[in-house]
Amino acid sequence: MSKIRVLLAEDHVVVREGTRELMRRERDMEVVGEAGDGQEATRLAAELQPDVVLMDIAMPKLNGIEATKQIKARCPASAVLILTAYDSDQYIFALLEAGAAGYLLKNVRGRELIEAIRAVHAGESVLHPVVTRRVIDRFKAARGELGENGAAEPLTERELEVLRLASKGMTNKDIAKGLCLSVRTVQCHLGNVFSKLGVGSRTEAILHGLRRGWFSLEDMP
Repeated sequence: MSKIRVLLAEDHVVVREGTRELMRRERDMEVVGEAGDGQEATRLAAELQPDVVLMDIAMPKLNGIEATKQIKARCPASAVLILTAYDSDQYIFALLEAGAAGYLLKNVRGRELIEAIRAVHAGESVLHPVVTRRVIDRFKAARGELGENGAAEPLTERELEVLRLASKGMTNKDIAKGLCLSVRTVQCHLGNVFSKLGVGSRTEAILHGLRRGWFSLEDMP
C-alpha cells in the first residue's frame, strides 16, 4: 500500500513534532519533509512533490498565502491543507482562492486532522465548520452578484452534475456510486472542471459554481 506523503510547513517546532508523531501512528501516511518557514516550504514542495502539504499561515520569510500560491503553481498535484489559528475572512478567502484544498483551525482533534489529510489526498475539500459558515455568509451577502460571470469554457452536463454533487459534500466515491461511474472517471471529470475554470481545488470550483448560480447555497450541507 502506497503511503500519503506529507510535507509539514509550520514554524513552531513543538507543533511539527506533535503532528509528526500523530502521523507516525498511521500506516498509510509518512512525513517526507518539514519546513520552518514559507520559503523552505516552497523549495521542499518542488523538490519532494508531496501528496499533501500541511500549511500554517503565519510563518517567517513567506506567509502561508504566498507559499500556497507558489506551491500550487509549481506542484499542482500537491493538495494544500491549511492548519491555522486564524479564522478571519481575509485569510480564509485568500487561501481558498490561492488553491488550498482545505482549511482547518488548530482546535480540531487529531483524528479529524488525519481524516482531513486523507480527504484532500483523495481530491475532496475539507472546511472547518466555522470556515464553512463564513463562506455561506459571504455568498448570502453577495447573492445578487451570483451568476454574473460565465466560465471561459462551458462545462458538459456530466461535469456540471459531478460538480453539483461535490457541492453537496459528497466524496468522489459517493459520486461514482450515485452516477454508476468509476472513481477514476469522477476524478477525470473534476480535473476537466478545474482546467476549464482555471482553479486548483474542489473548493475553488464550488465557489465558482456558486458565483455563477449553477447551484444554490441551500444545496450545500
